[in-house]
Amino acid sequence: MKYKICVSGAAETGHCAPDTMEKTKELGREIIRQNGVLVSGATTGAPLWAAVGAKEEKGISIGLSPAGSEIEHVKKYRLPTENFDIIIYTGFEYSGRNLLLTRSSDAVIVVCGRIGTLNEFTIAFEDNKPIGVLTGTGGIADEIKDIIEKCHRPYSKIVYESDPKILVEKIIELIEQEKVQARPDNPAIKKQSDDQSAQLDAK
Repeated sequence: MKYKICVSGAAETGHCAPDTMEKTKELGREIIRQNGVLVSGATTGAPLWAAVGAKEEKGISIGLSPAGSEIEHVKKYRLPTENFDIIIYTGFEYSGRNLLLTRSSDAVIVVCGRIGTLNEFTIAFEDNKPIGVLTGTGGIADEIKDIIEKCHRPYSKIVYESDPKILVEKIIELIEQEKVQARPDNPAIKKQSDDQSAQLDAK
């Protein structure tokens, strides 16, 4: 099964580091090269750059839109439709879209970013998702380590890396650790299944 990896980043990129566009395109390429599917907010800026990279590798790019329809997506939100294989029109505006975006992904990678990216990061954090940070891209991505330290909430499922290839490799390692725990042959899962079967038999 492919890995669903979300790229969360700034839609407006004036504050991002000069090489962020190329690094984010390469991030999109690496997600595809390493058996991933790109998931993003179907928006402009960094998430779109990742989508461009993903499509350059002939990969799958899925967008979750805040809009309720394609017309609203294009006319009201002024968001793109190119470089996406599928766009899901959530109709939940930005805050609701952000929740669905992060929860439908196996992991979230933060690039540059502003307040919306920080919102997606905190959702992923509270949901105990694997999180990657593409460092050196500016914006909130380069502030996250300090934010976590100041919030006094240690988190073991976050990796910081400036190289897109290495970052995706590390994220996949974290995803695989979670998948091992969820497999049917995992003793804890097997015990839970046996207990449920015993309860059904007793009825």
